[in-house]
Amino acid sequence: MAPKVLVSDKLSPTAVQIFRDRGIDVDFEPDLGKDKDRLAEVIGQYDGLAIRSATKVTEKILESATNLKVVGRAGIGVDNVDIPAASKKGVIVMNTPFGNSITTAEHAISMLMAVARQIPEANASTHAGKWEKSRFMGVEVTGKTLGLIGCGNIGSIVADRALGLKMKVLAYDPFLSEERADKLGVHKVELDELLPRADFITLHVPMTEKTANILSSENLKKTKKGVRIVNCARGGLVDEAALAELLKEGHVAGAAFDVFAEEPAKENPLFNLPNVVCTPHLGASTTEAQENVALQVAEQMSDYLLTGAVTNAINMPSITAEEAKVMGPWIKLAGHIGSFIGQLTDEPIKAINILYDGVAAEMNTEALSASAIAGLLKEANPDINMVSAPFVAKERGIASSVTTQDKSGTFDGYIKITVVTPERERSIAGTVFSDGKPRFIQIKGINIDAEIGEHMLYTTNKDVPGIIGALGATMGGHGVNIANFTLGRTAIGDSAIALLYLDQPIPEHVVEELKATGLFQQVRPLEFEVG
Repeated sequence: MAPKVLVSDKLSPTAVQIFRDRGIDVDFEPDLGKDKDRLAEVIGQYDGLAIRSATKVTEKILESATNLKVVGRAGIGVDNVDIPAASKKGVIVMNTPFGNSITTAEHAISMLMAVARQIPEANASTHAGKWEKSRFMGVEVTGKTLGLIGCGNIGSIVADRALGLKMKVLAYDPFLSEERADKLGVHKVELDELLPRADFITLHVPMTEKTANILSSENLKKTKKGVRIVNCARGGLVDEAALAELLKEGHVAGAAFDVFAEEPAKENPLFNLPNVVCTPHLGASTTEAQENVALQVAEQMSDYLLTGAVTNAINMPSITAEEAKVMGPWIKLAGHIGSFIGQLTDEPIKAINILYDGVAAEMNTEALSASAIAGLLKEANPDINMVSAPFVAKERGIASSVTTQDKSGTFDGYIKITVVTPERERSIAGTVFSDGKPRFIQIKGINIDAEIGEHMLYTTNKDVPGIIGALGATMGGHGVNIANFTLGRTAIGDSAIALLYLDQPIPEHVVEELKATGLFQQVRPLEFEVG
């Protein structure tokens, strides 16, 4: 019996035809996604669900999806899909992470040009029959300095287009290597250097704890007088109220926003201000982009339903069904090690070196490496997955190498990841015990045996008396329960580490209290996806 797919949002007819040409039974109901009750009634008939952003794949919908195997999102954002519920249900969630890149970059350049020449205002004035030629004095972009906040996939395309316009390009991106910057033709700088130098600033970063409000009121005041700011990335990256005040004061000459802190944006401090260009989240809205992502999702879903091949999965590695049973715990381990290093690393990454020992060396190391790199880069880009991670690493100029070796010690096999930055090398190793649970077995060359939990605390210190007492007393004093406590050291009186597995997240004030003791060189809370 042929697999059956429901297309519940507006998808290209060509994409629908791809399903049919591949022998898949497809129902095209582009408005069904807006009717959640009816969707819940019919979803049990289908093996696949192809969506855009209108359909909300909630836990309730998934409860009714008794036969559903895959959800395919035509586009990158999967906020409308309950990923944990889908994973628990065994439903693969796919997206198309790179189909919109050129379109979004082009929209940013369009917005930059529009605000430079005040085109929307001039257009409205001319339509009104006013002919206010002297009112709309613009600026050239040639020779001006563009400051990129984020120089990943989309940011690098914007840089290329800006260089074609004869602009000078500065880039702030902690994960951009000097080699990659040189190749792109941009000058890598810190944010505090970019702000006062840029004539135009464009944002191209995901929304994370670190990037939220990156252009705060304080940072906006550091910008060059007459700067123009463009945001086609994510709402919430800019303090919109503070920007509105600086526009009124004349410090900021113009702004162009496609995204807003609250969407749909019915009201906003930026609305109705002179020389502010606003569009309703049109970054991905071109015929070509919509066609590209639709065709990609149809091909990916068809491949999975007919052959079992997995591409661009958010919640599943790209491995065969036969490999999945054996590799599952090792894939988690690789991701945990990568995540550990990623949460400790604030500087640009130059290289990732992965060693597979024993049984790990005999597995699908490409999938293991993808999990490791995804874990490593997820701190900077939450949208990253196992499929896109190697591509993003390569794009950012991060060299990667893999070494395999026969069983060399106590364990049947292990994975060791070493990350190289301009300042240091950082290595962590782990293995999977016979119970199927991943564990950390070495940090900074210090042997340990640490169970991995959702909430952990990592500390480094000189091996002196009182460390265990300080950690225990501080945790206990603030009601933070320790599930497991692991210690290690290089030698008596030398470097030492502690890794605590906690029952709940550690509050920031507790971290600060530990730092204030002066006993620790590092105090870092860690979070792991252990489900």
